[in-house]
Amino acid sequence: MDLDVYVSAHRPEWDRLDHLLRRGRRLTGAEADELVALYQRTATHLSLLQSSAPDPVLTARLTQLVARARATVTGTRRASWRDAVAFLTSGFPAAVYRSRHWWIPTAVLSTLLATIIGWWIGTHPEVQSSIAAPDELRRLTRPGGEYETYYSSHPAASFAAQVWTNNAQAAAMCLVLGAFLCVPVLWILFLNMLNLGVGLGLMSSAGRLDTFLGLVLPHGLLELTAVFVAAGTGLRLGWTLIDPGPLPRRTALAQQGRAALGMALGLALVLFVSGLIEGFVTPSGLPTWARIAIGITAELAFLLYVYVLGGRAARAGETGDVESPDRSADLPTAA
Repeated sequence: MDLDVYVSAHRPEWDRLDHLLRRGRRLTGAEADELVALYQRTATHLSLLQSSAPDPVLTARLTQLVARARATVTGTRRASWRDAVAFLTSGFPAAVYRSRHWWIPTAVLSTLLATIIGWWIGTHPEVQSSIAAPDELRRLTRPGGEYETYYSSHPAASFAAQVWTNNAQAAAMCLVLGAFLCVPVLWILFLNMLNLGVGLGLMSSAGRLDTFLGLVLPHGLLELTAVFVAAGTGLRLGWTLIDPGPLPRRTALAQQGRAALGMALGLALVLFVSGLIEGFVTPSGLPTWARIAIGITAELAFLLYVYVLGGRAARAGETGDVESPDRSADLPTAA
């Protein structure tokens, strides 16, 4: 292809398309039809140039021109409060509900793992001595020790913000890293359960298991549920890469990935609530039963939210994916 000749032949069309785009909404019916036709021809020109005579400057100009034309022809949709409400009342809970066959087994197995680790540490003094020296263990587990003062060591607001940030990052990593064949998700989950199991074992060996549970359960029920949901969804995303089912692997992975990113936003809100409980309720002077009751109430509210709103939305066909106009077009595939 002679690039100079090609540009000379089609530049008037590109300039005309640019002129029509600059006029915006002040187009007659004939001019709107002309804009659509020029958009289609310019997209074809861009495709030919990219495949046969790529010129960085010209390609960049036509890419920008085609993008502007596409936005004008197809229209743009702005997010609104209605979208946020739809996401919170149907999209997010439906996505969590639909992935329950992944995160519920993840929660059961992870809790069992943490319990086994706690039992092993609590009943084997030699394991405890390998974790820390006896004096350090006493500082950790004694009344008023580090396990107790941890939750009141910083102002409640800043502590809640720090906890929320850390947990949201961990959940997002589980969701995103699931695409790497599930391995990073399993590692993150193991580290979380190891940390929980160590605290469980050390405090139980000191005869203070009730104190430990009174500190962990108020916020831990909701926090761990969010982590399990993120981990289960990440594992589901990784398995989609291995077995995409009837859809092409790219399409299946895109669907699950978009739903996972949406869940990251929803779980950030769940972890925000958990962070508030950890920052303001866990270290408070409320009786242990009251603090645990608040944690159980928050957990039950989340489960009802998922199973009632999410179940209803899922049965109505909601998947947690973005609306069809916001998705890229898929090529038809054979059944």
